[in-house]
Amino acid sequence: MTLRDRPGSDEPAGAGRAVKRVSSTVLLLGVVSLLTDVSSEMVASVLPLYLTAAVGLSPVAYGFLDGMYQGVSAFLRIAGGYAGDRGGQPKWVAVLGYGASALSRIAMLVATGFAAITAVVTVDRLGKGLRTAPRDALIAEASDPKMLGRAFGVHRTLDTIGAAIGPLVAFALLAAVPGSYDSIWVVSFAFAIIGVAVLVLFVPNLRTATGTARIGLRRAFRAVGGRSLRRPLLAAGVLGLLTVGDGFLYLSLQERDDFAAVYFPLLYVGTNIAYLALAVPMGRLADRVGRARVLVAGHGALLACYLLAALPTGGIGLTLAVLMLLGVFYAATDGVLPALVSRLVPDEARGSGIAAAQTVVALARFCSSLAFGLLWSLQGPSWSLLLFAGLLFIAVPGVAWLLRGIDRADKAEETV
Repeated sequence: MTLRDRPGSDEPAGAGRAVKRVSSTVLLLGVVSLLTDVSSEMVASVLPLYLTAAVGLSPVAYGFLDGMYQGVSAFLRIAGGYAGDRGGQPKWVAVLGYGASALSRIAMLVATGFAAITAVVTVDRLGKGLRTAPRDALIAEASDPKMLGRAFGVHRTLDTIGAAIGPLVAFALLAAVPGSYDSIWVVSFAFAIIGVAVLVLFVPNLRTATGTARIGLRRAFRAVGGRSLRRPLLAAGVLGLLTVGDGFLYLSLQERDDFAAVYFPLLYVGTNIAYLALAVPMGRLADRVGRARVLVAGHGALLACYLLAALPTGGIGLTLAVLMLLGVFYAATDGVLPALVSRLVPDEARGSGIAAAQTVVALARFCSSLAFGLLWSLQGPSWSLLLFAGLLFIAVPGVAWLLRGIDRADKAEETV
């Protein structure tokens, strides 16, 4: 497919706002993600409190479950990306993933013990793993290569609107009926089902570059394991190992601040508002100055977030600063990484390449959650956050050196 044939490439170079420069496919996928994130963030915003207060899990047990939440999707990311590449129609692979996650919401009604909750979380995350790479491959296929960061930023903005609404709905439900977690599971299921319906009925069945030339498994692995992806995958793995799960950060704020304890579900809203405001600007900045540079800079914001969260005393101001920095981190990394990777692999292996990067990040964060949960149990949250901050301080310059010149290779690919 040539640049002229790409959906979203028919806008003149000087067309108005960023949202007008992306294709309708990107916007529709953003609506699907918005609805799905209302559902998922309703659950995620109460899950740490539910598991530690209502179910009674220890920090180590919560660390295991948080690791499952972060990392179990890795087992299907490669499969989902390859399945979308192989058939050339990633939409239907994404439908399966979104459907599995929707079903997991209603299953929370009957999941009461640690094993049952772990199983439900596993199904939800496997669904996320199956859908993410095919969805991102559709975004990349539908977008002008020179505006990939912007397209992913617009999608992540819509996604984050849902992520901001979800905790508000959960907070309202708990305020109306204290302790009524069942109502959260039911309402979240309803939002998830609507999201699946929008995907099935309205998102076009866009065939990717492999729609006419199917890619074999060996060729896909050769593309993923090629020299162009080695440095980004290594960098993503190192940084993922030093990324503390959001739930741990919020629980550490809860321990020191009355504000965070009373308004726990709304902590997610603060992060998502910052993400919402910055997703498109960060995507545009990444297109302009380099995606690797913005990716590395985002982890600088995460480092500052750790340091503020580790302080022994806080208050509303410091809590809001932590939430803002966490939003900056996600805006600078979540959409930027797939935008970077999608230009470093052949078009026919785009989904597999994106999935490889997401798999590395998910596995690394799984290990990070297990390690942080253990450290929390032994030394407490402040010491553990300071240790991760010190390691990240060492890692960021190393990763910047590792990724040097990769933006130039990306731009050279775009001019071909």
